[in-house]
Parts: sequence; structure tokens; C-alpha cells
Amino acid sequence: MSLVTRCSNCGTSFKVLPGQLSARSGRVRCGKCDAVFDGIAGLVEDGHAPVRVEPSPQLGLFDPSRQAPPRVEQVAGDDDEPLPAFMAEPRAPRRAVWTSLTALALLALFAQLAYYFRAELAASVPAARAPLQALCGYLNCEVRLPRLVKLLSIDSYEVRADPRREGVIILNAVIRNRAPFPQEYPALQLTLTDEANRQLVSRAISPREYLDAARGPQLIGRGIYPGAETSLTVYFDASRTRATGYELVLFYPS
Repeated sequence: MSLVTRCSNCGTSFKVLPGQLSARSGRVRCGKCDAVFDGIAGLVEDGHAPVRVEPSPQLGLFDPSRQAPPRVEQVAGDDDEPLPAFMAEPRAPRRAVWTSLTALALLALFAQLAYYFRAELAASVPAARAPLQALCGYLNCEVRLPRLVKLLSIDSYEVRADPRREGVIILNAVIRNRAPFPQEYPALQLTLTDEANRQLVSRAISPREYLDAARGPQLIGRGIYPGAETSLTVYFDASRTRATGYELVLFYPS
């Protein structure tokens, strides 16, 4: 026996079997206006005025595992009437869900990049330094000046003997910052070698050693300005070696 239920929103009526209507406590979705209504409460009783029953080729029993509108099926033993498709609960739009998940993933990615490159970001966008410092207050991190050694260069350097003190050599060098933002002053590694280019002695020189003692803390705090250079002179005791060559490289301590 077929029953007739009517959509409470648009008034469209559909044929339905009792067993189909009892699924999901009678909650169904109209195939015409897509509204969810109580199919049991919408039953059209005998004795009412005749109603026009429209076919429902796009309806199917509610099944949350289905990914597309269900097909029309045949019901054996009931004059082969088409099976109306009902959905008991409205499903959240997939596009909105994926859009939200994508936005969250991008936000997390940007947050990671901002944390990892916080020094470069603060140097390139001065207005971002204060928010980044406030964030580091919670994350127990520090917003330092950038330390991109590949954007630093030694424009010139020489090592020569000190004419006034035997066994002492003098290192003169010029360091240039080729980055478009300030950077930390780097450390230097001076290595003395023999005739066979074997290492005899090596010494690391920190910024506090080669910067002017009076202005050192101030200079270290502001870093090397973009495109700026700094000259340095360092004395090195080489009295216990017979060095014939040398090498100078820049680095940032870990």
C-alpha cells in the first residue's frame, strides 16, 4: 500500500511506502524544494480533497554514505512503483567544509613560515617586529636580526706581520652586507696554513673582538645596515707557527 506525504514548505506531494517513511523517524527531504520536513506529519489522509502526486525521480532513501543523488529503484510486490529518495538529515555542504579546512591549513602554514623567518620578516617589515616580539613572549623565542651568511661578503682582506712586535700578525678585512635588510654581525674564522696547505692553527673571532669597544654593544644591537660595510683590524699571535698561507671565512655560531 502506498501513502502520500506532502512537503510542508512547497506543498508538493509524493508517494511513499510505510516502511520507507518510517526510516529516520519520518524525517525526509523534499525532492523539489530541498526542504527537510516530517513525512509522517505530512501524510494526506483519506477523505481529503484529491491531490496531484508528482513523480520524484531525484529522491532516494536517506543514506549518509551516498556521495551523489541516489537512483530510482523498483519495489517488488507493489506494482513496481518508483522508490522515492528521502534524506533524514541535511548534510553540510562539502565545498564549505573543504574551504574551511584549506583556510586552516594555509593559516597554519603561514604561521610556521612567520615563526621560522621571524627575523627576516621583522627586518623587512619593521611594523611586524612588535607583534612578533609579543608572540615570542608566549612561545619563549627571540626575534633576532637575520643571519643569512650567503648575503654577506668579504670585500677585501689581508694578513701581514706586525712591524712593531715579532710573531704578531695583523688581519685587516672589510665585511659587506648585501641583504636588503640589517643583519647580525658575523663571526670570522682565520686559519693559518703551511706550505703544503695544511692547517696549523685556527681562531674564531667574534664581533665583540673586532668591533670598536666603546660602540660595540650599540653596533651589535642594530646590526650591519643594508648595503653597508664594516672595516676591522685584529691582532693575532702566530709566534709558535711557521705559517705561509691563510684563509678567512664568515660564519654565524649555532
